[in-house]
Amino acid sequence: MNYSAAAPDVWDPSLADAPDCLLSTDQCVIRAQHYFVKGLIELPVIGSDEVFSWGVWVSLSRENFSRAADIWDTAGRESEKPYFGWLTTELPVYSPGTINLKTHVHTRPVGERPLIELEPTDHPLAVEQRAGITMDRVREIAEALLHGARGASG
Repeated sequence: MNYSAAAPDVWDPSLADAPDCLLSTDQCVIRAQHYFVKGLIELPVIGSDEVFSWGVWVSLSRENFSRAADIWDTAGRESEKPYFGWLTTELPVYSPGTINLKTHVHTRPVGERPLIELEPTDHPLAVEQRAGITMDRVREIAEALLHGARGASG
């Protein structure tokens, strides 16, 4: 019931040893100029208590990234106001593409990934986040990812 991208689409493995770059399971920095956090876009599954989630990367400003890092292990961090960010994960089952969709990053309790809320547009991913998806759509997504949809990675 989930799919997760290992890194932002702009990450290149050749950056791994650069002193001004970092890629962890939760945060990414590129050339000390571009900052990213990993979070979840959650799609409610209609007619059930289940949620399908996309593990995605969102770019943040330097200030918001620093703030998020400062309170990363702080109890009560979920009271933080949402941060603006740009989606930096291409989800292969959507057209048009998902790169640079506007988001709000909602900090959740320590140990939980942030919730990524898409700007309420008519993009199919934003519509699915608001309206939910059917179990048939979950199967369709799984099948597309299993059979190597463009850009799919786990």
